[in-house]
Amino acid sequence: MEHEFTPQIQAILEKHFRHSAADIFEKSSLLQYINLKTVSATRGSKARSSFANLYAIFVLVEDYVQRNYHKGGDYSKYEGARFSALFKRQRQLAFGRKLQNHALNHRMNEEFKKFFPQIDITPILRVVETKRYWINERLLKISVGKKRFNTAPAILDIIKAYIKIKRASFETFINTCERLKSIAKEKGKEIETFIFGLLAPNVDARIFEITSYAILKYFYHNQKVYFGFQLDKIEESFLKLYKTGRTNANDGGIDFVMRPLGRFFQITETLDVRKYFLDIDKIERYPISFVIKSEEDVRALTHQLRSGAQKQYAVKAVVDKYMNCIEEIINLPMLREHFRTAIKQGYLRDIINEIVRQSKVEFNYEEASDDDEG
Repeated sequence: MEHEFTPQIQAILEKHFRHSAADIFEKSSLLQYINLKTVSATRGSKARSSFANLYAIFVLVEDYVQRNYHKGGDYSKYEGARFSALFKRQRQLAFGRKLQNHALNHRMNEEFKKFFPQIDITPILRVVETKRYWINERLLKISVGKKRFNTAPAILDIIKAYIKIKRASFETFINTCERLKSIAKEKGKEIETFIFGLLAPNVDARIFEITSYAILKYFYHNQKVYFGFQLDKIEESFLKLYKTGRTNANDGGIDFVMRPLGRFFQITETLDVRKYFLDIDKIERYPISFVIKSEEDVRALTHQLRSGAQKQYAVKAVVDKYMNCIEEIINLPMLREHFRTAIKQGYLRDIINEIVRQSKVEFNYEEASDDDEG
């Protein structure tokens, strides 16, 4: 697979290996994997970045190089890198401060096997009891003819180049948001077009969740409900939407919660009914609203979910019970309409501010420094 970042990978390999670069790239499954994981390099801040799996590779290869195993020595006798040191290091890298341990422990290995089922090599090796980790050296050493090359330093340079591009892309995104904040009153149409660009099927899941939250927060912002335990003591309350945790996190959590109604919202980009009903089961089949990254009509989406449920469960009573737990489906056209409503209510600048604030938190923008790239 060749994409816009592939020539940069090839250029780095040529710098390290000259005329053998093309053969090394073709023979190295780890380089091919990195090529697949860097497809978003030039696709803007909204494209998926795949930092977790790349950083799992980076910190282990970096440990390997720092100990000069790329120059010689018996790596098989190395006691292994400590998990705590690797985990700390990946969180020091740009955009890595909130990364979890899943990639180091199993996800990178699982995805590698999915891409290269014919290769019987596990990239990340570990001993659970001692919490020691190794990169599989067999993936680093590539033979071309009678020569054997160690790709470790080149791999570090490739991932550093990817980080540099992604940081520049995200800085452009943030700068654009900041610029739009300053011209919100003069050029509202330009901001509307920009926000609509964040509500597209190909947008990074984190950016989509952040944008959805900002829009829904201010769409519901001035809506009132009335509560009370006694008829003569009814109190007026404004609806308030809370973001409950990290975006796109595989932590089993619910994305947004609305007070005082207690409505739950979940962001999704799939129509796999198992995912929907798993979310419903997590909260004991409490009603939940789904924000779906889809242009399809809400009725069509509902029909697809019901059809999927019927195939999976077959029993009408079970299907109805799950479907009745779906309080509302909000698709992309509805989000855009909610955004227009919020603009009319005067919340344009607030929405932009919220997107900027949440994005900086999500991507650890303010904590990043030039030293983070290793």
